[in-house]
Amino acid sequence: MKIKVSINRKKLELTIAPNDILLDVLRREGYHGVKRGCGQGDCGACAVLLNGIPANSCLIFGAHCDGLEITTIEGIADTGKLHPLQKSFLDHGASQCGFCTPGMLISATALLNRKPKPTEAEIRDALSGNLCRCTGYMKPLEAIKATTETRKKT
Repeated sequence: MKIKVSINRKKLELTIAPNDILLDVLRREGYHGVKRGCGQGDCGACAVLLNGIPANSCLIFGAHCDGLEITTIEGIADTGKLHPLQKSFLDHGASQCGFCTPGMLISATALLNRKPKPTEAEIRDALSGNLCRCTGYMKPLEAIKATTETRKKT
């Protein structure tokens, strides 16, 4: 079957099988920042934005994405340089192995797009669907808080 999607602001028509999950479709198209973690929607490693809302791509059929705007970690920065959140994660050592980092950045991006100055509790809630075994959660929390303090209101 054919679906029309926009991935990272690029309009595409893709041929997929009706049972292809979005995670597999994205990785097949070269978006390798979307990670295969648990395959059950528990870890957040496969998180993407669907029309601006975070979703675990391992739980969604690609066919259900026809007509949607999909943003992967590769599409967070559109200027050829790091997004302020990505830079803050680097500056704060908020990533070790990097496996969970794309999902955390997707979740944080959705939060900051919705609420530019979230509370610590709101940041924690936004990251609650992302599991990290290396870095833990304090450094990503600090990186997100630092981004909210330095970012200009748009």
